[in-house]
Amino acid sequence: QVQLVESGGGLVQAGGSLRLSCAASGRTFSGSAMGWFRQAPGKEREFVASISWSGSGNYLNYAEFVKERFTISRDSAKNTVYLQMNMLKAEDTALYYCAADPHGSRWSIEWTAWRYWGQGTQVTVSS
Repeated sequence: QVQLVESGGGLVQAGGSLRLSCAASGRTFSGSAMGWFRQAPGKEREFVASISWSGSGNYLNYAEFVKERFTISRDSAKNTVYLQMNMLKAEDTALYYCAADPHGSRWSIEWTAWRYWGQGTQVTVSS
């Protein structure tokens, strides 16, 4: 059974940093992808970042609004994906979800395409 468990959320002041972790169990996702989405109250779930990998390396994809501030990475030995979030803004406040294994393209940014989900971790940025 596949499980994704997020951690690392919390309350931080604007301009601060947090690192989210997503530990996967039950399978690895080599040749597929893992990613992060977020959902703020009253808003749709939106794509944040994703990482896919194969023998030729890692492939990263970011939403425009997090480029230069967030970095996605992975530790294959731990089967864990990270999201380093710097220069946080109040508008980054949301429930952050880890996701894995999208249908079709590994570049999909549509949340409905992703098969597996964690329970979410809350990130609150105070201004």
